[in-house]
Amino acid sequence: MPNIFNLKMLYEQIDATIGGSNDYHTGHINIFNLEDLHLPKNRKPNYARRNFYKITLITGQNRIHYADQYKDINGTALVFTNPNIHYFWEIMNEKQSGYMCIFTEPFFTRFGNIKDYPAFQSVDFAVLLLDETEAEIYYNLFSKMYEDLHSDYAYKYDLLNHRLMEIIHEAQKKHSSSKAFITSANAAQRLTDNFKSLLESQFPIDFNYQIISINSASAFAKQLNVHTNHLNKVLISITGRTTTQWIHERILQEAKVLLKTTNWTVAEIAYSLGYNEPNQFSAFFKSKMNVNATKFRKSFND
Repeated sequence: MPNIFNLKMLYEQIDATIGGSNDYHTGHINIFNLEDLHLPKNRKPNYARRNFYKITLITGQNRIHYADQYKDINGTALVFTNPNIHYFWEIMNEKQSGYMCIFTEPFFTRFGNIKDYPAFQSVDFAVLLLDETEAEIYYNLFSKMYEDLHSDYAYKYDLLNHRLMEIIHEAQKKHSSSKAFITSANAAQRLTDNFKSLLESQFPIDFNYQIISINSASAFAKQLNVHTNHLNKVLISITGRTTTQWIHERILQEAKVLLKTTNWTVAEIAYSLGYNEPNQFSAFFKSKMNVNATKFRKSFND
């Protein structure tokens, strides 16, 4: 199965003995000053999935690798990571400063479902590059959180909840002009949101006995109780992509992650992704990547 990087492993990796937090499982939060941590360098790429959320305010040169793209940071950025997205963080230079806030989903539950917040929904909005004025705003916010965590205030975790929300909302305000961050009440937008949620609910795949059951435009339309043509028309009007394009792009993304992070056979990956015949998956993968799945895996491992 793919590697799952948990909180215990994180603390061992960064050699962190500082800070305080509450229980790992019922609701955990911690804030670190990056200059206090022993950040590992020259690591072999590992696209492990985390079982916690993280918001990092960082100044330095970095590259974050995702399944099918990477994002460069050369300056100050705010980075959102979540358990549904595999990634590898490459540190490009020695000088790094900023803060890292880690927390589990139960800590956030008083505000609702964290998956509903756009900052944690898409790689497209996961890295927010900041100018000097914006960087100062976030450094002040993280500094307050750090001080709160290390204080003796009896209600500090309630306060940290609110500080965390302030950071998330400040980030989303920066994207307020983007369609992806505008909440629309119209039926087309609701259908689009429901489709995306249903598509994403089948991922990530952590075990080779997991099989996605909804992998065609007609299957999604049936689940959403609409006609296939209507769903396709709505998705094109809202996102510019067809139902099949959305499905294929998400399957391809997961396929690349599984080829990179597991030792499953190509046939096992094919079955998990809803292909009854491995040859069908192989043809799909090659048509999208211009290389077969075996060679793709070998090029990554060499």
